Amino acid sequence: MVRHVLNYIWLGMILLGVLWGTITGRLDEVTQAVISSAEEGVSLCAVLLGIMCMWSGLMKIAERSGLITVITRFSKGLFSALFPEVSENRNAMGAILLCFSANFLGLGNAATPLGIKAMEELQKLNKKKDTATDSMILFMVINASCLQFIPTNVIALRSAAGSADPSGILPHIWISSSMSTLTALIFYYIFRALDKKRRLI
Repeated sequence: MVRHVLNYIWLGMILLGVLWGTITGRLDEVTQAVISSAEEGVSLCAVLLGIMCMWSGLMKIAERSGLITVITRFSKGLFSALFPEVSENRNAMGAILLCFSANFLGLGNAATPLGIKAMEELQKLNKKKDTATDSMILFMVINASCLQFIPTNVIALRSAAGSADPSGILPHIWISSSMSTLTALIFYYIFRALDKKRRLI
């Protein structure tokens, strides 16, 4: 429903722009703007596609080479504390780690299929198929908070837009994403405790 409304809004804006350009006698400028915008859009897509392909390829290499397994072992303590229900399941932990790694590198589009894979692995361990487990909820909370170290897509967009310092936003990204993740974790544990108390009552 929302998508259809947005489509109508965009269509209305385009038609109004063409109509105003015709009324004011500046239709040639409208045409030039459309052509230049299309060129910029294609160039931007090419830049983002290249970056996405590179990082997605590196993630696949890391997965097939066993690097993800090694990293999982080193981070087992942290992930075991966060996801005690799935700490012994290598497939689920590996999928979770891959998704978090993609988000950590700012690869939102690459993280989406990895997140779906992680949820599928968590669902296999779910005894109540119609109810999300604590691990599934926590995974979604951390994933949505989007903790980032290198915001690859944002830096690529700033570079394509001609920014003099595309990576100048890194400190701000570190602070904001850390705070969002910390806040998400605090509220997750608060609501989980409240839910357990409600069930006991």
